Amino acid sequence: MKNLFSNVRGDLFGGITAGIVALPLALAFGVSSGLGPDAGLYGAIFISFFAALFGGTPTQISGPTAPMTAVSMVVIAGIIAANNGDVEKALPIILTVFLLSGLMQIGLGAAGLGKYIRYIPYPVVSGFMTAIGVIILVTQILPSIGYNAKEDVEFVKQFEVQVEEVVLNRYLKDTKNNKDTKTLTLGDFKNAVSEGESIIEADIIKESKNLASKEASGVLGTIKVLPRALKFINWLELILALGTIFIIYGFKRITTAVPSTLVALVVMTGISVGFGLNYRPIEEIPTGFPIPNLGIFTEFSLSSLTPYIFTALTLALLGAIDSLLTSVVADNMTKTKHKPNKELVGQGIGNSIAAVFGGIPGAGATIRTVVNINSGGKTKLSGMIAGLMLLVILLGLGPIASKIPAAVLAGILVTVGIGVMDYKGLKAIPSLPRDIKVVGIKLSSEVIIMIVVLLLSTFWNLVYAVGIGLVIASLMFMKKIGDLTAQQSKVTSLKEESWADEIGITKKLRDEIFIKHIKGPLFFGYTSDFQQLAKQIPNTATTIIIRMDRMQYIDQSGLYALEDSIIDLKKANKNVLFVDLQKQPRYMLERVNMIPKLISEEFVFENFKTCLQWVKDHKDA
Repeated sequence: MKNLFSNVRGDLFGGITAGIVALPLALAFGVSSGLGPDAGLYGAIFISFFAALFGGTPTQISGPTAPMTAVSMVVIAGIIAANNGDVEKALPIILTVFLLSGLMQIGLGAAGLGKYIRYIPYPVVSGFMTAIGVIILVTQILPSIGYNAKEDVEFVKQFEVQVEEVVLNRYLKDTKNNKDTKTLTLGDFKNAVSEGESIIEADIIKESKNLASKEASGVLGTIKVLPRALKFINWLELILALGTIFIIYGFKRITTAVPSTLVALVVMTGISVGFGLNYRPIEEIPTGFPIPNLGIFTEFSLSSLTPYIFTALTLALLGAIDSLLTSVVADNMTKTKHKPNKELVGQGIGNSIAAVFGGIPGAGATIRTVVNINSGGKTKLSGMIAGLMLLVILLGLGPIASKIPAAVLAGILVTVGIGVMDYKGLKAIPSLPRDIKVVGIKLSSEVIIMIVVLLLSTFWNLVYAVGIGLVIASLMFMKKIGDLTAQQSKVTSLKEESWADEIGITKKLRDEIFIKHIKGPLFFGYTSDFQQLAKQIPNTATTIIIRMDRMQYIDQSGLYALEDSIIDLKKANKNVLFVDLQKQPRYMLERVNMIPKLISEEFVFENFKTCLQWVKDHKDA
């Protein structure tokens, strides 16, 4: 904090520029999330300010990002659907999940887990990021052509039949929850029917619109409704979206000094308003300072939050990955070193405060961070100024910002979706080694992981897709390590592939000794191969030397596999000697009393020379 004002001029320019760049993206992400443009703007304000103030990357600009918004969009849609399409009722739960996610990020940083985030496999990250791009692209098709399922009268009518069923189920659910016995009676059903008959036409239409909107949401929903939507293209909206895309990509060829996204936003909005075009604007942005949503605390229910704990954790981990990757970019540009754990704490504080004020979650934003650095930003002050800049825009230009066409933000998001895809990973697919066989066909394990995560994220669930991807990647990695260790750690006599210090032993001694070289960790992925040890040794061998200088680690599975093998060898009247036992394996062996109960200390040697001397001295015995 002592260097906070050491670069005021540069931080001022960097923060203002980054704030301006963040404005259209914040609005677009807010609309895309389903909570409205104000949610995106609130998130950008509070995350940018507090993540900078408490974070560990001085030049980083934080706020809503494409990956975080894509996951948030799924979370929001699911919670709204669970609350019968009532946004106001669902909002406290949504914000509580976001708050919990922020608190989890603080916990990750406080526990010192920041440095471990980098161990998430690249294929999982690649598949996820590409899926994010696909999701954003597909879900912006309908807004770009001006189609809104709620306004399609014929489409909405298809769901009127389902409304009574929805109302009936809702009534019965509420009745059951309010009864002490939790048992429904015939009278309850009669009351439910009566309740259904009393529904007015306006309620039917409202419920039908909610069902129609749900049906047309997400990637699958968009694909289902797209043939119908194409029959009702609003050409004005499409032109506005295409014009936005054209300016964003075209203006970059002229100059990068001015953000092309901002230029597109101003130009297309100016044309729409100036010519009095009949376009669809975004939702109205509230004026005045953001007000805390106290419903998070007053309406808190552990039972309603419990189903979303894993979702909150996923958001926290995704935000951590997103932020720390951006921190690495900042380090490379500024030749500095960020503090990962402190950065997670800062991001967590920013996301927690943003949630209280109704903002969507975010993370470190690469483009905004790069803009900040290139504009002169060097300290935490730049990120704080970016947040304050957005707050000034909110307070002074809220009514003007509310006139922005929805199609313009859709066009902006299309370019975001294109840009967020991992083209590096996609280009590498043909050249990646084909290291596994599936139904007799050689395939690349990394490509399989990436495609699985990509497909599951796009068409099913982002949260579960990452979890499944991590499990598959871990299993494949463990199999590879197990196979490699097994390949390198073959049981061989001294007649074969001897180490340097094993050369020069008499022929008679060679026939009586077998050596096991363990060239890697002895863990559960390798235990099945190791257990074949006793079966591979001929009866002529009386002494088994297990060389462990390259075995740095042993887990519980490896421990018991080793124990079983030693017991089998001892039953066959063979001596088992350990050479160069490392610190962690020795600790594990001593904890379960394998040393000295099964292998006495005299059979544990510091080096091969002393071991061989013992063998020579006791050969006749």
